[in-house]
Amino acid sequence: MTIRLHRRAALAGAVGLLVAPAIAQAPWPNRPVRFVVPFPPGQAADIFARLMAERLTDVWKQQVIVENKGGGSGIPATEFGKAATPDGYTLMIVSSGTFGVNPTLFENLPYKPLVDFAPISNIFLVPLVIVAHPDFPANTLAELIALAKKEPGKHSYASAGPGTSQHLSMELFKLRAGLDIAHVPYRGSGPAMTDLLGGHIKLMMDSTAAALSHIREKRVKALAVTTARRAPAPLDGIPSISEAVPGFDAAGWSGLAAPAKTPPEIVAKISADVQAQLRDPAVIQRIHERAAVPAPGTPQEFRDFIAREIETWGTVVRATGTKPGT
Repeated sequence: MTIRLHRRAALAGAVGLLVAPAIAQAPWPNRPVRFVVPFPPGQAADIFARLMAERLTDVWKQQVIVENKGGGSGIPATEFGKAATPDGYTLMIVSSGTFGVNPTLFENLPYKPLVDFAPISNIFLVPLVIVAHPDFPANTLAELIALAKKEPGKHSYASAGPGTSQHLSMELFKLRAGLDIAHVPYRGSGPAMTDLLGGHIKLMMDSTAAALSHIREKRVKALAVTTARRAPAPLDGIPSISEAVPGFDAAGWSGLAAPAKTPPEIVAKISADVQAQLRDPAVIQRIHERAAVPAPGTPQEFRDFIAREIETWGTVVRATGTKPGT
Protein backbone atom coordinates (compact mmCIF):
# COMPACT_ATOMS: atom_id res chain seq x y z
CA MET A 1 0.00 0.00 0.00
CA THR A 2 2.78 2.41 0.94
CA ILE A 3 4.65 1.61 -2.28
CA ARG A 4 1.53 2.35 -4.35
CA LEU A 5 1.08 5.70 -2.62
CA HIS A 6 4.69 6.61 -3.35
CA ARG A 7 4.22 5.63 -6.98
CA ARG A 8 1.06 7.76 -7.26
CA ALA A 9 2.84 10.73 -5.67
CA ALA A 10 5.75 10.33 -8.04
CA LEU A 11 3.39 10.10 -11.01
CA ALA A 12 1.49 13.21 -9.86
CA GLY A 13 4.77 15.06 -9.46
CA ALA A 14 5.86 14.06 -12.94
CA VAL A 15 2.55 15.21 -14.40
CA GLY A 16 2.91 18.49 -12.48
CA LEU A 17 6.35 19.02 -14.00
CA LEU A 18 4.87 18.50 -17.44
CA VAL A 19 1.87 20.77 -16.85
CA ALA A 20 3.76 23.66 -15.21
CA PRO A 21 5.83 24.58 -18.29
CA ALA A 22 2.71 24.32 -20.41
CA ILE A 23 0.96 26.84 -18.16
CA ALA A 24 4.00 29.14 -18.06
CA GLN A 25 4.30 29.03 -21.81
CA ALA A 26 0.64 29.77 -22.57
CA PRO A 27 0.54 32.16 -25.53
CA TRP A 28 0.05 35.85 -24.83
CA PRO A 29 -2.62 37.09 -24.33
CA ASN A 30 -4.69 34.49 -22.54
CA ARG A 31 -6.70 36.95 -20.43
CA PRO A 32 -7.92 40.58 -20.68
CA VAL A 33 -5.42 43.39 -21.35
CA ARG A 34 -5.67 46.82 -19.76
CA PHE A 35 -4.79 50.20 -21.29
CA VAL A 36 -4.18 52.84 -18.60
CA VAL A 37 -4.99 56.34 -19.90
CA PRO A 38 -3.62 59.27 -17.80
CA PHE A 39 -6.42 61.60 -18.93
CA PRO A 40 -10.19 61.87 -18.50
CA PRO A 41 -12.51 60.32 -21.10
CA GLY A 42 -13.07 62.32 -24.27
CA GLN A 43 -9.56 63.63 -24.91
CA ALA A 44 -7.75 62.59 -28.07
CA ALA A 45 -5.49 60.12 -26.24
CA ASP A 46 -8.55 58.45 -24.72
CA ILE A 47 -10.51 58.42 -27.99
CA PHE A 48 -7.73 56.72 -29.93
CA ALA A 49 -6.89 54.37 -27.06
CA ARG A 50 -10.48 53.16 -27.25
CA LEU A 51 -10.21 52.77 -31.00
CA MET A 52 -7.10 50.62 -30.58
CA ALA A 53 -8.75 48.66 -27.75
CA GLU A 54 -11.75 47.92 -29.95
CA ARG A 55 -9.61 46.72 -32.84
CA LEU A 56 -7.13 44.72 -30.77
CA THR A 57 -9.92 42.98 -28.88
CA ASP A 58 -10.89 41.42 -32.21
CA VAL A 59 -7.28 40.58 -33.08
CA TRP A 60 -6.29 39.08 -29.74
CA LYS A 61 -9.64 37.44 -28.93
CA GLN A 62 -9.30 38.91 -25.45
CA GLN A 63 -11.02 41.98 -24.06
CA VAL A 64 -8.89 45.13 -24.06
CA ILE A 65 -10.13 47.40 -21.27
CA VAL A 66 -9.48 51.16 -21.16
CA GLU A 67 -9.01 52.52 -17.64
CA ASN A 68 -8.88 56.30 -17.17
CA LYS A 69 -6.75 57.71 -14.35
CA GLY A 70 -6.74 61.45 -15.04
CA GLY A 71 -5.22 64.28 -13.02
CA GLY A 72 -1.85 65.39 -11.72
CA SER A 73 -0.39 66.08 -15.18
CA GLY A 74 -0.58 62.34 -15.82
CA ILE A 75 2.00 61.58 -13.13
CA PRO A 76 -0.07 59.34 -10.80
CA ALA A 77 -1.32 57.21 -13.69
CA THR A 78 2.17 56.88 -15.12
CA GLU A 79 3.49 55.83 -11.71
CA PHE A 80 0.76 53.20 -11.63
CA GLY A 81 1.83 51.93 -15.05
CA LYS A 82 5.47 51.86 -13.99
CA ALA A 83 4.63 49.66 -10.99
CA ALA A 84 2.48 47.20 -12.95
CA THR A 85 3.62 43.60 -13.40
CA PRO A 86 5.73 43.46 -16.60
CA ASP A 87 3.72 40.69 -18.25
CA GLY A 88 2.01 42.58 -21.07
CA TYR A 89 -1.40 42.72 -19.40
CA THR A 90 -1.15 46.33 -18.17
CA LEU A 91 -0.03 48.80 -20.83
CA MET A 92 0.36 52.56 -20.59
CA ILE A 93 -0.97 55.20 -22.95
CA VAL A 94 1.85 57.77 -23.00
CA SER A 95 1.86 61.24 -24.51
CA SER A 96 3.80 64.34 -25.45
CA GLY A 97 2.97 65.68 -21.99
CA THR A 98 3.77 62.69 -19.79
CA PHE A 99 6.83 61.49 -21.74
CA GLY A 100 7.94 64.56 -23.70
CA VAL A 101 7.44 67.56 -21.40
CA ASN A 102 7.21 66.23 -17.84
CA PRO A 103 10.82 64.97 -17.61
CA THR A 104 12.06 68.58 -17.70
CA LEU A 105 9.03 70.44 -16.40
CA PHE A 106 8.90 68.59 -13.07
CA GLU A 107 11.80 68.25 -10.67
CA ASN A 108 12.12 64.82 -9.07
CA LEU A 109 9.68 63.23 -11.52
CA PRO A 110 8.99 59.73 -10.09
CA TYR A 111 9.55 57.96 -13.41
CA LYS A 112 12.00 57.97 -16.29
CA PRO A 113 10.28 57.33 -19.62
CA LEU A 114 13.13 55.41 -21.28
CA VAL A 115 14.22 53.55 -18.14
CA ASP A 116 10.97 52.57 -16.46
CA PHE A 117 9.08 51.74 -19.65
CA ALA A 118 9.51 49.75 -22.85
CA PRO A 119 8.21 51.83 -25.79
CA ILE A 120 5.89 49.84 -28.07
CA SER A 121 4.61 52.15 -30.83
CA ASN A 122 3.37 55.66 -31.32
CA ILE A 123 -0.32 55.77 -32.25
CA PHE A 124 -1.11 59.23 -33.61
CA LEU A 125 0.11 62.79 -34.08
CA VAL A 126 -2.25 65.73 -33.66
CA PRO A 127 -1.07 68.94 -35.31
CA LEU A 128 -1.59 72.15 -33.41
CA VAL A 129 -2.73 75.28 -35.20
CA ILE A 130 -2.24 79.01 -34.74
CA VAL A 131 -5.66 80.61 -34.98
CA ALA A 132 -6.65 84.26 -34.83
CA HIS A 133 -9.77 86.31 -34.32
CA PRO A 134 -11.20 87.48 -37.67
CA ASP A 135 -10.21 91.11 -37.02
CA PHE A 136 -6.59 90.30 -36.15
CA PRO A 137 -4.46 92.28 -38.64
CA ALA A 138 -2.37 89.30 -39.83
CA ASN A 139 -3.98 86.85 -42.26
CA THR A 140 -0.97 84.62 -42.89
CA LEU A 141 1.94 83.30 -40.89
CA ALA A 142 4.33 85.54 -42.80
CA GLU A 143 2.19 88.55 -41.88
CA LEU A 144 2.12 87.45 -38.23
CA ILE A 145 5.92 87.18 -38.14
CA ALA A 146 6.31 90.60 -39.77
CA LEU A 147 3.75 92.18 -37.41
CA ALA A 148 5.33 90.68 -34.27
CA LYS A 149 8.79 91.85 -35.32
CA LYS A 150 7.47 95.34 -36.09
CA GLU A 151 5.60 95.58 -32.77
CA PRO A 152 7.52 93.42 -30.25
CA GLY A 153 5.68 92.75 -27.01
CA LYS A 154 2.46 94.38 -28.20
CA HIS A 155 0.57 91.22 -29.11
CA SER A 156 -0.38 88.21 -26.98
CA TYR A 157 -1.62 84.68 -27.43
CA ALA A 158 -3.72 82.29 -25.36
CA SER A 159 -2.95 78.68 -24.51
CA ALA A 160 -4.54 75.85 -22.54
CA GLY A 161 -2.09 76.53 -19.71
CA PRO A 162 1.60 76.59 -18.80
CA GLY A 163 3.56 73.52 -19.82
CA THR A 164 0.87 72.27 -22.20
CA SER A 165 1.72 71.34 -25.78
CA GLN A 166 -0.15 74.45 -26.96
CA HIS A 167 1.97 76.72 -24.79
CA LEU A 168 5.32 75.11 -25.49
CA SER A 169 4.70 74.74 -29.23
CA MET A 170 4.00 78.46 -29.49
CA GLU A 171 7.09 79.21 -27.41
CA LEU A 172 9.14 76.99 -29.72
CA PHE A 173 7.79 78.94 -32.69
CA LYS A 174 8.70 82.22 -30.99
CA LEU A 175 12.23 80.99 -30.27
CA ARG A 176 12.80 79.76 -33.81
CA ALA A 177 11.31 82.86 -35.44
CA GLY A 178 12.80 85.35 -32.94
CA LEU A 179 9.45 86.82 -31.83
CA ASP A 180 8.23 88.60 -28.70
CA ILE A 181 4.56 87.66 -28.17
CA ALA A 182 3.19 87.55 -24.62
CA HIS A 183 1.68 84.37 -23.21
CA VAL A 184 -1.76 84.46 -21.57
CA PRO A 185 -2.37 81.08 -19.90
CA TYR A 186 -5.88 79.72 -19.37
CA ARG A 187 -7.17 76.72 -17.47
CA GLY A 188 -7.85 74.63 -20.54
CA SER A 189 -8.33 75.32 -24.23
CA GLY A 190 -12.12 75.70 -23.87
CA PRO A 191 -12.02 78.94 -21.85
CA ALA A 192 -9.22 80.25 -24.05
CA MET A 193 -11.23 79.60 -27.22
CA THR A 194 -14.27 81.28 -25.67
CA ASP A 195 -12.27 84.46 -25.12
CA LEU A 196 -10.78 84.25 -28.62
CA LEU A 197 -14.25 83.93 -30.18
CA GLY A 198 -15.39 86.89 -28.08
CA GLY A 199 -12.47 89.01 -29.25
CA HIS A 200 -11.02 89.39 -25.76
CA ILE A 201 -7.78 87.89 -27.03
CA LYS A 202 -6.76 87.84 -30.67
CA LEU A 203 -4.36 84.91 -31.07
CA MET A 204 -4.21 81.34 -29.83
CA MET A 205 -2.44 78.01 -30.27
CA ASP A 206 -4.84 75.07 -30.10
CA SER A 207 -5.19 71.51 -31.35
CA THR A 208 -6.60 71.06 -34.82
CA ALA A 209 -9.21 68.69 -33.41
CA ALA A 210 -10.52 71.31 -30.97
CA ALA A 211 -10.37 74.22 -33.43
CA LEU A 212 -11.71 72.35 -36.48
CA SER A 213 -15.39 73.39 -36.22
CA HIS A 214 -14.50 77.03 -35.57
CA ILE A 215 -12.18 77.07 -38.58
CA ARG A 216 -14.83 75.47 -40.80
CA GLU A 217 -17.44 78.01 -39.72
CA LYS A 218 -14.91 80.84 -40.19
CA ARG A 219 -15.30 82.05 -36.63
CA VAL A 220 -11.51 82.03 -36.45
CA LYS A 221 -8.87 82.14 -39.15
CA ALA A 222 -6.14 79.52 -39.23
CA LEU A 223 -2.64 80.83 -39.93
CA ALA A 224 -0.49 77.68 -39.79
CA VAL A 225 -0.23 74.15 -38.42
CA THR A 226 2.76 72.95 -36.40
CA THR A 227 3.65 69.65 -38.06
CA ALA A 228 6.38 69.50 -40.70
CA ARG A 229 3.75 68.46 -43.24
CA ARG A 230 0.32 69.94 -43.70
CA ALA A 231 -2.59 68.41 -41.81
CA PRO A 232 -4.94 65.99 -43.59
CA ALA A 233 -8.17 67.19 -45.22
CA PRO A 234 -10.17 69.23 -44.48
CA LEU A 235 -7.27 71.31 -43.12
CA ASP A 236 -4.83 70.55 -45.93
CA GLY A 237 -5.15 74.09 -47.24
CA ILE A 238 -3.53 75.52 -44.11
CA PRO A 239 0.24 75.97 -44.51
CA SER A 240 2.76 74.49 -42.10
CA ILE A 241 4.97 76.67 -39.91
CA SER A 242 7.93 74.85 -41.49
CA GLU A 243 7.14 76.58 -44.79
CA ALA A 244 8.20 79.86 -43.16
CA VAL A 245 10.46 78.52 -40.39
CA PRO A 246 12.43 75.62 -41.95
CA GLY A 247 12.75 72.52 -39.79
CA PHE A 248 9.90 73.40 -37.44
CA ASP A 249 7.93 70.33 -36.38
CA ALA A 250 5.75 69.95 -33.28
CA ALA A 251 2.61 68.04 -32.43
CA GLY A 252 0.62 66.47 -29.70
CA TRP A 253 0.97 62.69 -29.77
CA SER A 254 0.10 59.55 -27.90
CA GLY A 255 1.49 56.05 -28.00
CA LEU A 256 1.72 52.78 -26.12
CA ALA A 257 4.37 51.58 -23.67
CA ALA A 258 4.80 48.67 -21.29
CA PRO A 259 6.50 48.48 -17.90
CA ALA A 260 10.23 47.89 -18.15
CA LYS A 261 11.28 44.23 -18.20
CA THR A 262 8.20 43.19 -20.16
CA PRO A 263 9.41 40.26 -22.31
CA PRO A 264 10.75 41.58 -25.65
CA GLU A 265 8.72 39.05 -27.62
CA ILE A 266 5.50 40.40 -26.09
CA VAL A 267 6.52 44.00 -26.80
CA ALA A 268 7.34 43.03 -30.39
CA LYS A 269 3.98 41.28 -30.89
CA ILE A 270 1.96 44.18 -29.48
CA SER A 271 3.92 46.64 -31.63
CA ALA A 272 3.38 44.62 -34.79
CA ASP A 273 -0.35 44.30 -34.11
CA VAL A 274 -0.72 48.02 -33.34
CA GLN A 275 1.21 48.98 -36.48
CA ALA A 276 -0.99 46.70 -38.59
CA GLN A 277 -4.12 48.41 -37.27
CA LEU A 278 -2.69 51.87 -37.91
CA ARG A 279 -2.12 50.95 -41.55
CA ASP A 280 -5.69 49.75 -42.02
CA PRO A 281 -7.62 52.21 -44.27
CA ALA A 282 -10.66 52.13 -41.97
CA VAL A 283 -8.55 53.12 -38.95
CA ILE A 284 -6.67 55.77 -40.93
CA GLN A 285 -10.00 57.31 -41.95
CA ARG A 286 -11.25 57.43 -38.37
CA ILE A 287 -8.04 59.13 -37.24
CA HIS A 288 -8.11 61.61 -40.13
CA GLU A 289 -11.71 62.50 -39.26
CA ARG A 290 -10.36 64.07 -36.06
CA ALA A 291 -7.67 66.04 -37.89
CA ALA A 292 -4.95 63.68 -36.65
CA VAL A 293 -2.55 61.36 -38.46
CA PRO A 294 -1.59 57.76 -37.64
CA ALA A 295 2.03 57.28 -36.56
CA PRO A 296 2.94 53.58 -36.46
CA GLY A 297 6.49 52.68 -35.52
CA THR A 298 8.71 49.93 -34.18
CA PRO A 299 9.72 49.91 -30.51
CA GLN A 300 13.15 51.32 -31.43
CA GLU A 301 11.66 54.02 -33.64
CA PHE A 302 9.29 55.03 -30.86
CA ARG A 303 12.16 55.05 -28.34
CA ASP A 304 14.20 57.34 -30.61
CA PHE A 305 11.16 59.59 -31.11
CA ILE A 306 10.61 59.93 -27.35
CA ALA A 307 14.29 60.79 -26.82
CA ARG A 308 14.02 63.58 -29.41
CA GLU A 309 10.83 64.89 -27.80
CA ILE A 310 12.47 65.04 -24.37
CA GLU A 311 15.38 66.98 -25.84
CA THR A 312 13.17 69.38 -27.82
CA TRP A 313 10.77 70.25 -25.01
CA GLY A 314 13.54 70.31 -22.45
CA THR A 315 15.20 73.06 -24.47
CA VAL A 316 11.96 75.06 -24.61
CA VAL A 317 11.16 74.61 -20.91
CA ARG A 318 14.64 75.74 -19.89
CA ALA A 319 14.74 78.64 -22.33
CA THR A 320 11.38 79.99 -21.18
CA GLY A 321 11.78 79.19 -17.49
CA THR A 322 8.43 77.42 -17.51
CA LYS A 323 7.37 75.88 -14.21
CA PRO A 324 4.25 73.81 -13.44
CA GLY A 325 1.32 76.15 -13.06
CA THR A 326 3.28 79.28 -14.03
